[in-house]
Amino acid sequence: MVPANRLGYASGLTGYHLKIMQEVVTLMVFVVFAWWVLGEKLTWNYAVSFGLIIAAVYFATAFKPSGLV
Repeated sequence: MVPANRLGYASGLTGYHLKIMQEVVTLMVFVVFAWWVLGEKLTWNYAVSFGLIIAAVYFATAFKPSGLV
């Protein structure tokens, strides 16, 4: 993880960007695990929740940081 964070930070991503992307990857892996191994179904409310998380990633990464508010 450290080399990936170092490369991501060096390429212009902030610590916030890296953490948000890490959380999304973790959630995606868990969704596949829950579906495949645990046999759980993806219901509409979980699908909407994941869609909102993806929207949050867009808003967190789409705009250049302007400093503290």
